[in-house]
Amino acid sequence: MVFDPNAPAQPGSGVFGLPHSESEALVVLVPVPWEATTSYGGGASEGPRAILEASAQVDLYDLDVEKPYEPGIHMIEPAESIAEKNREGKELAAKIIEAAGAGEDPELRAALARVNALSEEVNAWVEGETARLLDAGKIVGIVGGDHSVPYGALVALAKKRPGFGILHFDAHSDTRNAYEGFEHSHASIMNNVLRRIEGVAKLVQVGIRDVCEEEIEFCKAQGGRVRMFSDRDLARRKQAGEPFLTTVKEIIGELPEEVWVSFDIDGLDPRFCPNTGTPVPGGLDTHEVVAVLRELARAGRRIVGFDLNEVAPNAADPDDQWDGNVGARMLYKLIGFTLASQGKAKLLD
Repeated sequence: MVFDPNAPAQPGSGVFGLPHSESEALVVLVPVPWEATTSYGGGASEGPRAILEASAQVDLYDLDVEKPYEPGIHMIEPAESIAEKNREGKELAAKIIEAAGAGEDPELRAALARVNALSEEVNAWVEGETARLLDAGKIVGIVGGDHSVPYGALVALAKKRPGFGILHFDAHSDTRNAYEGFEHSHASIMNNVLRRIEGVAKLVQVGIRDVCEEEIEFCKAQGGRVRMFSDRDLARRKQAGEPFLTTVKEIIGELPEEVWVSFDIDGLDPRFCPNTGTPVPGGLDTHEVVAVLRELARAGRRIVGFDLNEVAPNAADPDDQWDGNVGARMLYKLIGFTLASQGKAKLLD
């Protein structure tokens, strides 16, 4: 079959309507439909499906990167084993979340232990898949699910390429210590990364606007290993007339040569992601995220992988595809700039 990038996506085609198999694709996306520890709104486990469905509507011509589809993009089939773990984990975790923690209740403590064990199993699966794909020379993108899911990928990458930094877009710092007792809570991933993965050299957070005292103190204790560009700081700079590009260059200057991009969709203004689990007023515009990614590639940083999380479709209206639409388009941008940063695609002026 001759592939026409200008034609509508064909029935049975892959992500973004592309025909690439895993062996043909340079970029391989790993869907992880897991959200057991989400503590407010749900639906993130449906994110990979919503993004895949919406991706068929994304035009393949990109204004920033020339033909990002050419190196090949493939999304593997979601693992039913992860979906099964998610169903069990969500049911158990709901009781703990309702009680605001397990406390000393034996039944709740048993449920907590099981959820933590399931989280470890998910981490191990993600680590194994990531290691397998890295060994095959692939660029790996994790598609969540809640924001706990890329942990295993970061473990795998750190074993192969220690010294990389994480560029973290989010409304939340995610540096709580085992939030509500969940050792791998979506609110704790960066705490776990900083405490457990020595191969991560730097964490640069952008858009943070919902944070607790524990997280501020934890980040301060990390010294130069963490730099936070809060939503408040970004807004103040713009209000003072500072060009956004000046701030972007400062963000990039904090990062080492190799960078993993971790993108929680709630880092965006909620008008772009109204159904995400923990929306917060304020936040980034899509063009601001694109500006950071574009300058990251232009500055010679190498994006070595990425994750996109917390996209949740509107459960009350199956015809509302807005969140999946935004998620698919941001995913395509992540892929394009990753390829450009590695010299696999050309940045456009």
